[in-house]
Amino acid sequence: MTDIEIARKTKIFEIDEIAKKLNVDEKYLEYYGKYKAKIDLGILSNLNKEDGKLILVTSINPTPFGEGKTTMSIGIHDGMRKLGYNSLAVLREPSLGPVFGIKGGAAGGGYSQVIPMEDINLHFTGDMHAIGAANNLLCAAIDNHLFQGNSLNIDKDKILFNRCVDMNDRALRTVSVGLDLGKDVSHENHFCITVATEIMAILCLANDLEDLKNKISNILFAYDVNGKPLFVRDLHVEEAMTILLKDAIKPNLVQTLENNPVIIHGGPFANIAHGCNSLIATRLGMKLADFVITEAGFGADLGAEKFLDIKCRKGNLKPSVIVVNATIRSLKYNGGMGKDELGSKNMDYLKKGICNLKVHVLNMKKYLDNVIVCLNRFAFDDEEEILYVKNYCNDLGCEFAICDSYALGGDGATDIAKKIVHMCNNEKEFHLLYDENETIKDKIEKISLEIYHAGSVRYLDDALESIKRIEELGLDKLPICVAKTQYSISDDSKKLGFPTDYEITVRDVKVNSGAGFIVVYMGTIMTMPGLSKKPAYENMKIDKDGTIYGLF
Repeated sequence: MTDIEIARKTKIFEIDEIAKKLNVDEKYLEYYGKYKAKIDLGILSNLNKEDGKLILVTSINPTPFGEGKTTMSIGIHDGMRKLGYNSLAVLREPSLGPVFGIKGGAAGGGYSQVIPMEDINLHFTGDMHAIGAANNLLCAAIDNHLFQGNSLNIDKDKILFNRCVDMNDRALRTVSVGLDLGKDVSHENHFCITVATEIMAILCLANDLEDLKNKISNILFAYDVNGKPLFVRDLHVEEAMTILLKDAIKPNLVQTLENNPVIIHGGPFANIAHGCNSLIATRLGMKLADFVITEAGFGADLGAEKFLDIKCRKGNLKPSVIVVNATIRSLKYNGGMGKDELGSKNMDYLKKGICNLKVHVLNMKKYLDNVIVCLNRFAFDDEEEILYVKNYCNDLGCEFAICDSYALGGDGATDIAKKIVHMCNNEKEFHLLYDENETIKDKIEKISLEIYHAGSVRYLDDALESIKRIEELGLDKLPICVAKTQYSISDDSKKLGFPTDYEITVRDVKVNSGAGFIVVYMGTIMTMPGLSKKPAYENMKIDKDGTIYGLF
């Protein structure tokens, strides 16, 4: 059966019944139909439970198909619940870009899904649309200000804030706006995908509605003709933008196929943003449950590094365990095997590519010694291949487990669940990689040399100029958010496995003063993805009664 067929054959509980499993009173629920609800933030002031343990699920560098971090996260949660533990999965919201592109949806798979899967993968509770609307309201306000006389003296060639849409659409990467307005207001603008916007980052790092508004007001959106920085508060649009986000800031409650509660909220991409669900949702989860399983996008060089150095730093969070998700197919892909052949056994490619697992394990142990490798088993995986990975982990001195939740649901994840609980009871010290008060270059070079294992860092002229300007503004004492390829620890998607001693290139640097981090663009990363030659939407169908097929 397909994922969607499995989901449709599962009994789904009404959301108030799911809330009871977390002891969430109905008065805090805002219903979006029978099976989805938002949780009012007023609940936070009425929760006095000690914080639960935080478990981060990350990954080795993936294939273009994705390696199932969400599936594994859901499986671990269901496995813990089967063992009688009060656990909760706190996950990211899917973006329509991948849904209609090559990866498909992000609600898990097989017997390890969150439901209602169609809703979650499409419009859900409208959070993405609200974020896009708030983002584009600011863009409209900037261009309206230019048209109405430009009393702020905005330099139209130094506008830093771009429009967005939640879709892969490469044709919108660079556009010209204001061409037919009859005034000298036309200028070049750009679109990025909604999940890469600063508004998404702000929503996911805000503490509450007031903090959200303050962060929005601090967005650096342009410079004036004399080089003076201009912030959103200068346009007086922060209140209206916050109004558009007043519901989006509330976490969403849904359930797994095994009718266990899941919170889904926020969804920044990890290759061009910071890759974690909202800080509000994580904190709420830790007050509601004893074990919170969360995820960070793409490989550990991106999502986990940002989760640890940005989200944990800003939220004063300390993970108890880091799970490194690995798949046989991704290890063979990192060994140079073609993506169309990954379902066939090949020990040579596996042995060449397993160094990618090593680099991520070594990197994660720089933050926390409680690291466990979990193999996400696929039906086509060979037992000899699995045994090789297990022995390799043993030689590394790293815990190992297998997750079979795609095929077996929670029953396929009880082994990893038991090992995680044991590790949580044996706490280890957590470390950040760098001090945010170091110089921008020092922070970039520490990430590049220690996490990406580069030999040197090259800065293009645009990057050096941007760094100088950020330092002059006094906005340099912020953590770093690197935008680069997800397929390699380097800035080159073709450098698979464990490249070392190469030169990494910093193309540009931008300060997200509202979100509170510095974005560093490496290699040729694009903030607006494109659709593939054979996109997923070609396989989708809807019949006359509204039933959807091909959405996965």
